[in-house]
Amino acid sequence: MASAAKSFTPVLLISSLLVASWFCATEAKSTLPVVQGLSWTFYQSSCPKVESIIRKQLEKVFKKEIGQAAGLLRLHFHDCFVQGCDGSVLLDGSASGPSEQDAPPNLTLRARAFEIIDDLRERIHKECGRVVSCSDILAIAARDSVYLSGGPDYDVPLGRRDGLNFATRSATLDNLPPPFDNADTILSSLAAKTFDPTDVVALSGGHTIGISHCSSFTDRLYPTQDPTMDKTFANNLKGICPASDSNSTTVLDIRSPNNFDNKYYVDLMNRQGLFTSDQDLYTNKKTRGIVTSFAANQSLFFEKFVVAMIKMSQLSVLTGKEGEIRASCSVRNSGSSYLESVVEEGFEALSELI
Repeated sequence: MASAAKSFTPVLLISSLLVASWFCATEAKSTLPVVQGLSWTFYQSSCPKVESIIRKQLEKVFKKEIGQAAGLLRLHFHDCFVQGCDGSVLLDGSASGPSEQDAPPNLTLRARAFEIIDDLRERIHKECGRVVSCSDILAIAARDSVYLSGGPDYDVPLGRRDGLNFATRSATLDNLPPPFDNADTILSSLAAKTFDPTDVVALSGGHTIGISHCSSFTDRLYPTQDPTMDKTFANNLKGICPASDSNSTTVLDIRSPNNFDNKYYVDLMNRQGLFTSDQDLYTNKKTRGIVTSFAANQSLFFEKFVVAMIKMSQLSVLTGKEGEIRASCSVRNSGSSYLESVVEEGFEALSELI
């Protein structure tokens, strides 16, 4: 068992990308519904280079810091699940109250992930003007985080607008399943967001990359060991987290912590899932067969992951004239909504001439 500090040397898995992304964007586009107001070609006229700008920059980032891929993917999850994919998790707190970032589930979101998103926003707005939302940038960055760490490539429907308000602490807690939840609780919670068991197990596969703090799983070690956890695995974890209040970190997937693949499900079959919410997917009869099928067939996992991600990325989105296009991802725009609409309509008119 390796700690985050001893995880694999960052590399881009370029040689495996063509094989990994067989579930192509054209197949996804032909089978998956798109929320009204979003489009597969939303920025074709107004900012045709948006996706290439993001991918090229993230290639550079991940070549130095492959761990940031997991940080960006988690940021997208935590944005979408709370009050929809509106970029509200990116907002700093204000006089009206603390931001979503201050709620307990978000305290371990990577600070660097926020910096990466705003850097991408600056590059894109320099190229195209203020026409691309922070929520769209985050959705694209999450997709590229999956692809550039070895996972499937796929198109993302675009056209989201940025939210004007962040969610309350209570809403954030209610909508982000904690690592202590069992499978039944998570299935019930996510069913309310239209996710079926296959979606839930596939989205959980995002834990094939990334790290966790001890506090998210030491309840399985102390005062007594969770009987569903492999003993050798547990002993290794105790070495990293010698007490229940330890603040160290460890990888989520011991087999390939920086590779987006199906080894997470192999971990579960070997009773080496880190969280209760992970391991119980294999223990629970409702999801055990899905875990087994993904462990045996990486292509099937990739296919179902893409379906679930595109579904998640459209949760309660703002479109059209709703919300805004933030000039900075961390703060609401200042000034009148009228002025903002004039600026955006000006860009739209210019796009029609290009």
